[in-house]
Amino acid sequence: MDAVLVIDKPAKMTSHDVVARVRRLISERSVGHLGTLDPLATGVLPVLTGRFTRLAQFYSAAEKTYEGVIRLGFATDTHDIEGQPLGPPQPVKVSLEELRKAAESFLGDIDQQPPKFSAKKVGGVPAYKLARRNQEVELKKVRVHVSRFEIHEVVEDRARFTAEVSAGTYVRSLAHDVGTKLGVGAHLAELRRTRSGEFALEQTVTLERLAGIKELTKSGEKSLEELLSEVSLHPRRILPELPSVTVNDEIAGLIANGRAVNLPEFSPARQIKVFLGQESLIAIASRIAGTLFQPKVVLRGAS
Repeated sequence: MDAVLVIDKPAKMTSHDVVARVRRLISERSVGHLGTLDPLATGVLPVLTGRFTRLAQFYSAAEKTYEGVIRLGFATDTHDIEGQPLGPPQPVKVSLEELRKAAESFLGDIDQQPPKFSAKKVGGVPAYKLARRNQEVELKKVRVHVSRFEIHEVVEDRARFTAEVSAGTYVRSLAHDVGTKLGVGAHLAELRRTRSGEFALEQTVTLERLAGIKELTKSGEKSLEELLSEVSLHPRRILPELPSVTVNDEIAGLIANGRAVNLPEFSPARQIKVFLGQESLIAIASRIAGTLFQPKVVLRGAS
């Protein structure tokens, strides 16, 4: 089945675990996620299924929004609550004003040091595997962008925050770096992703709901595809920044065969979504010249 499901990832599961679970629940081999969430984190995990996995390339730069809690007083080797403390807890005497000032210093473009316990590759090997073997891990800093890093409140040694960051930003590293800047040490205690690009928390479905849908198919009243359409995103809502064009069967056949076609789309957009009918997204096409478009990603074969 071709679909976009926005999963509300539970804690203690890897993003890969979620993909494997979805694969089993909907009996679909082609499943992939858009943007890894650490096991600690919960919230928005967009999942593409079937031929829609070919759309992943259009989401690589999506900005993310998070809500979470930073614990002050000591740092950990993973920069989050699941790691080993790097020292004994320190008394925390940090005001909300001091925390907000420290957070503001990370706004804009920054060169962030990824945690050594991360999936970043070192000589083709994930850094976390080397770190677990106590091997030296040297990761280059990465340029990321922090649009928002707001501290809402501080209660004892816990600070609640919201962050909006570019793809590839490690929020646990932000927590760690705030502690370093304040001289008290800190790590990420809780994290929930509330938005990933166009996908928001209110669009999510739980794995328990998907399991319930699979059970409902046993009654025979509705097919799995019909039931999944009730919780997946409507194709017209996918990639909302791209204009949509609806074509007839003849043009759809040309597109399915990779042929360039003239389409009635007169905006300056470089790429468009092509539909056959209201719900069948058949391709993403790139403008060659004027109204001549070349299929970039074909989502439906010739019939």
